[in-house]
Amino acid sequence: MGLRILLAGLYHETHTFIDEITRADAVTTHRGEALLARRGDGSTIDGFLSVAAREGWQVVPALDIGAMPSGTLDHAVFEAFWNEFEVAARRALHDGLDGVWLGLHGAMVTTGSLDPEGELLERLRDLPGAGSLPVFGVFDLHATFTQRMARFADALVGYRKNPHTDAFEAAALSATLLGCALSLGRRPRIVARTYPIVWPPTGTGTDDLPMRALSEDARRIERDDPAIWSVSIVGGYAFADTPDTGVSVAIVTEGDEAHASRYLERLGAIAHELREAGVPQEWNIDAAIENALSAPRQGPVLIVEPADNIGGGSPGDCTTVLRAFLRHRLDRAAVVINDADAVAALAGVPLGTTLRLAFGGRHGPDPGPVEAEVTLRQRSDGRFTLEDRHSHLAAMRGIHIDMGPCATLEAGGATILLTSLKTPPFDLGQLRSQGIVPETCAFIGVKAAVAHRRAYQEIAAASYTVATPGACPSDLTTLPYRHLRRPVFPLDPPFRPPALSTR
Repeated sequence: MGLRILLAGLYHETHTFIDEITRADAVTTHRGEALLARRGDGSTIDGFLSVAAREGWQVVPALDIGAMPSGTLDHAVFEAFWNEFEVAARRALHDGLDGVWLGLHGAMVTTGSLDPEGELLERLRDLPGAGSLPVFGVFDLHATFTQRMARFADALVGYRKNPHTDAFEAAALSATLLGCALSLGRRPRIVARTYPIVWPPTGTGTDDLPMRALSEDARRIERDDPAIWSVSIVGGYAFADTPDTGVSVAIVTEGDEAHASRYLERLGAIAHELREAGVPQEWNIDAAIENALSAPRQGPVLIVEPADNIGGGSPGDCTTVLRAFLRHRLDRAAVVINDADAVAALAGVPLGTTLRLAFGGRHGPDPGPVEAEVTLRQRSDGRFTLEDRHSHLAAMRGIHIDMGPCATLEAGGATILLTSLKTPPFDLGQLRSQGIVPETCAFIGVKAAVAHRRAYQEIAAASYTVATPGACPSDLTTLPYRHLRRPVFPLDPPFRPPALSTR
């Protein structure tokens, strides 16, 4: 019989500046055999299970809970998770256990805790028999990495790419390292540091500076120093207001703390030197459209709207981009708006009907719903399978996606996809499944920061990131932080973000 490994997952990217409490009805749970059935779904759990199968481990499934990025999680959800996990862990410990593997996000905040992942790890260590077990896991590049996480885990490995095309691989790497620790009888440790820098999601793409330079140096350290098992560059999640929010590095090492700390200082110096590059400029939306119209092009122009970044927790119903498309009378423009009420209002309307409809703009600083004459072209249940198994979305939800009931509308030259469940635009299958062929569009509105790039840049003639009202602004000086340590770039003098472009 193979080694026994306890498996569990806790996944939520929490936007604390949204006036919303994420409750149990927004959470998806897999437990027991259903958790094992995630093999093949492209998720981080799948990444672990692939290694477990290769190693011949006996996986002891507890439970995995997750929700789309949204407002602060009801602490009762965390406690319910812990209560069920504790029962499974105590039973597994009683029967004999060789290790624990956890699939985490790392940027969860609840109504009762600013560091629930650290709390989970500390509680786990307090269980009889768990203190000496190897505890390994994976976490998101946009985590809030805390000293409590470092103290109570042996090895946590972060995604290395943004877009997160390597979530499966990062999970498999962390599981492989667990296998090495078990076979060699070694226990690494985590040495971590959080720097006085916070970057918005738009500044954390790993193909761009500053993340590219940090990632390249991290890989050099791993290659050149056999004492270092992994170096995770953590871009951080700017919209979770905690003392530990921001850019950090977590090093898994067999060496001593002083040795690893020298690498933390080196990487911190790179982050500081390139800090301004982590606050990229954004276009005025009308200037972006006019610039695109004046240039020859073949393929869609992307109008990227990070302020309504669904993958960052925004509601996905802001209307600024759609209003601009209508104002400029653009032909073959497409945009996705999340509005369950508008979809429900169309439930009995025959296809082909033209009617007056108000939709979008129901949350946040948006101007409000757009009221327009629209023609209903298609309805669906909103389910689709990712075209790209390595999509950023696979890391969050697996390959089978449910947008809830959907309706596809036409208004002027624009095509509008209305969804009932907010769905990040990380895979072209989202549009194709609803009868929209993205390659034939002239303009596409994209509610994202960076994670859309793998899918959309392959077909795009040009891309403009625009400054709009929304819950996920790139200008972090507009956010009312209360818990964040200070001083920190770009909030405090002498740190100032560059002015937004109005070209």
